[in-house]
Amino acid sequence: MPKSISTQQFVELQEVREGVIFLKNGSLRQLLIVSGINFDLKSEADQNLMTYAYQNLLNALDFSIQIFIHSRRLNIEGYLKKLQERQDQETNELLKTQIAEYKEFIKSFVTNNAIMDKTFFVVVPYDPVVLPKAGEKVLGFIKKRGGATPENQISQSEENIQRNLQQLQQRVDQVIAGLQQIGLRVVPLNTEETIELIYNLHNPQLIERGVLELAKENA
Repeated sequence: MPKSISTQQFVELQEVREGVIFLKNGSLRQLLIVSGINFDLKSEADQNLMTYAYQNLLNALDFSIQIFIHSRRLNIEGYLKKLQERQDQETNELLKTQIAEYKEFIKSFVTNNAIMDKTFFVVVPYDPVVLPKAGEKVLGFIKKRGGATPENQISQSEENIQRNLQQLQQRVDQVIAGLQQIGLRVVPLNTEETIELIYNLHNPQLIERGVLELAKENA
């Protein structure tokens, strides 16, 4: 009978600490939430400036970044709750009735129509270089380590971890500065927001809790 395999063995993520994703192979990832811009509404001069600024950002980077868009169904539970509170506080019966009708209209419209909310993210990576020990042959090292695979975790001291975090932060600062030159607002996700995003990406069928809304307001 084949041995059962845990789902966690297929997930490269090891932990999330200080807003940074630690992968099993020792690599680090920082997620940045970025505001959107309606490019078509900009003047031709502004479009050219933004394009040049984006080109300069990409040319200045000596590492790869990942840009992705997270689309999810719009969560209006908080908005409906505020409408209900406003309805309960209203003393004018006519206004109370109008708020109730408006609330039902919004609820019905969103239920019958897939209103999607798009969020933009940039992933900044840092992959520490692991060198063989002195006197150890490279081929033997590769064979022993098995490469940088999730199954072969790289043991790192706290000093190495802090050094890697500093290297990652330098990259994050560089990307943020470049995106701000384009006119975008950027906020690094904290630990709670990062965990929730990862959870939502792996469970798209569930209703999202909306913790990322705080980051979106600050972005």
